[in-house]
Amino acid sequence: MTFELPRPTPMVLMLSIHPSRAADIVVPEAPAFDPPVAAAAYHDIFGNVGTRLLAPAGRLTLRNSARIRDTGLPDILSPDAAEHRVEDLPDEAVGFLLGSRYCETDLLSNEAWDLFGHLAPGWGRVQAICDFVHGHIAFDYNQARATRTAREAFLEGRGVCRDYAHLAVTFCRCLNIPARYCTGYLGDMGTPPPWGVPDFAAWFEVYLSGAWHTFDARNNTPRIGRVLLARGRDATDVAISTTFGQHYLAGFQVQTDEVAADAA
Repeated sequence: MTFELPRPTPMVLMLSIHPSRAADIVVPEAPAFDPPVAAAAYHDIFGNVGTRLLAPAGRLTLRNSARIRDTGLPDILSPDAAEHRVEDLPDEAVGFLLGSRYCETDLLSNEAWDLFGHLAPGWGRVQAICDFVHGHIAFDYNQARATRTAREAFLEGRGVCRDYAHLAVTFCRCLNIPARYCTGYLGDMGTPPPWGVPDFAAWFEVYLSGAWHTFDARNNTPRIGRVLLARGRDATDVAISTTFGQHYLAGFQVQTDEVAADAA
């Protein structure tokens, strides 16, 4: 990632592999800044690992790499997982029922209940939400917009992976199903060509039967090799970079490859 900054600017990066995958890391991350800058790690309120720094004026380039061991198995399906009554939810889940910057539960509640309120509660209803969102939004990089909300994605019917996740998260919360936004790496392993432009990915998790479960409205099929970076209420909490001042993103490249377990 390369940034152009007109003046020294504080930044927060959310690019560290999530602590839940720490035991799987084979080659640790090695972030490098050009020019060199002092950077400090911290833990946010959601348990993610962020990085704080003061970027100098001019051009700043960040490179990072790591190797992580994965099972090679697709996302786990739990079709018997059940919804909880709100009064029975643990404290950690309650906050993920509320509206947030990109997830306007107050504006989509009627639509959510009209579309999904008649369905049996549980895994199947969440999957029905994914099916709807997957079919309702047309994926289009050229239509990406950093300010698009869930309601706007619903009305416009186009967007990128974050828009799919925001709309699905919002529908779930409207139905009293805790849902949290996730970002990370997701390569094309196990999928047929042609492959899309490599990028970070967005998906979401819902709380059913006492555990958090992975759902992906963009791809809408179990995938291999998800590497979680961060979880939060929406993209605001897990933005790859947050810059406290003017900046221009001059370059951006993501690469996620499968390598042999004994690769040097």
